[in-house]
Amino acid sequence: MRAAAPPTGSCAVDTRTGRIGVVMGHEGPYVQLRPLGGGREWDCLPEAVRQATTAERIGAATAYVNARSRGEVL
Repeated sequence: MRAAAPPTGSCAVDTRTGRIGVVMGHEGPYVQLRPLGGGREWDCLPEAVRQATTAERIGAATAYVNARSRGEVL
């Protein structure tokens, strides 16, 4: 039995790519993730998605804020 996909609005990790995003929804067989700070959504199979740890969420948020402060993202 596989674990349920993280709920909508939570932070999750795409285990196939290592990317961290916010769960935007579930469409057909896929979980839709969007990068922190916005951007284009991508689809993941539910078995390739897991809940992000606190350290992963903080690290991703810090990376985004730092990139924004350098003018790399809007």
